[in-house]
Amino acid sequence: MNKFTAKVYRVVLSIPFGQVRSYKWVARQAGSPGACRAVGQILKRNPYPLIIPCHRVVGSNQKIGGYNLGAKRKVFLLALEKELAKCMVSKK
Repeated sequence: MNKFTAKVYRVVLSIPFGQVRSYKWVARQAGSPGACRAVGQILKRNPYPLIIPCHRVVGSNQKIGGYNLGAKRKVFLLALEKELAKCMVSKK
């Protein structure tokens, strides 16, 4: 794994449960603001999609974009996390 890939994975792991960030945001946080497409390619090859939550990364226009387990699963996971996050906040 190269250094940029490792940075991208670390950044994606920092996205809070139930929230999303853009490919552009991930690229900036990983130290390469112009590497949005590279971020997409790295996440496309994510070997651990449920552990490294690449489903939390969306386009700058908030469109879902691709997901290596399928776009429908990405939509499902995001909706599930959003609902669970609401429950976790209301219990505090």
